[in-house]
Amino acid sequence: MIDQQIDKLYNAMDASLSEATINQQSQVEQYRESILICKEAMNKLKMLITMHQFIDQEEEIRFFREQKPKFYSKYIYFISVYNFLMQQPAGGEESYRSYIQFHLSDLQRFFNWNKAFYQYYRSGSRHLDHLYFTRGSFDVHMELEDFEEDEQYSTSHDYKLSKLMANERFGEFLQLELAKHQMHENGSPANQELFPFSHPAWTAGQIDAVELIYALKASGAVNNGNIDIAELTAIFEFVFQFQIRDAYHTFTDIGNRKKETSVFLKKLSDSLYRWIEDKIAS
Repeated sequence: MIDQQIDKLYNAMDASLSEATINQQSQVEQYRESILICKEAMNKLKMLITMHQFIDQEEEIRFFREQKPKFYSKYIYFISVYNFLMQQPAGGEESYRSYIQFHLSDLQRFFNWNKAFYQYYRSGSRHLDHLYFTRGSFDVHMELEDFEEDEQYSTSHDYKLSKLMANERFGEFLQLELAKHQMHENGSPANQELFPFSHPAWTAGQIDAVELIYALKASGAVNNGNIDIAELTAIFEFVFQFQIRDAYHTFTDIGNRKKETSVFLKKLSDSLYRWIEDKIAS
């Protein structure tokens, strides 16, 4: 029962985050709104768990290892990106690249400092879960640093796991920003080993691209849906060297279509069906 309530709360938060990408006029406004959405969901989650008695240690571990970090990692990630955008230097291209590199170096120091636990998390190990993800006597303020928590709603490592998850995503965001910056600066992919072929050209329309991007987000086809529209759009732009203007307004236009909403997706489906039929027939 509690798992269903948590899933419902998370899905509602995710839906609100998707809506924020449509309604907000700028990337900064989007991330500011996303922070507020996550904070509200986190407060609801805490109220829900405060009134709940875990039935056994397994349920407690599942909450602090799997469920709570899903909420908190998004919150930390959005704060990281928001601060990155707000504190961008006013200098030129070289200054911006140095700014990205500084953040990447800072992330690397964080992962090095938490190397043992990071390896535990990445390997999928479970043998220390009863120590890391059950409540016990520890110095909450020492462990959670900038979070105001209480011992009944925190373990020694649930915040650390949330931060690891958030920083992985933030690192991906920074790497994409760096690749976009270097491609713009050089007129070609910055790392041929990473991208060892020429960029393909997007030959469908811009509105088709937006429809596809939102479909990938809604279906959970990329990172199980744990990716922002802004990130998907940036990846799409990088791969195809194709600038998407006003994606959020374009998506609203798609939703306001009178007859068929997903025109491009239907075209893809029909094209694939005909292609399969031709292949089988031949």
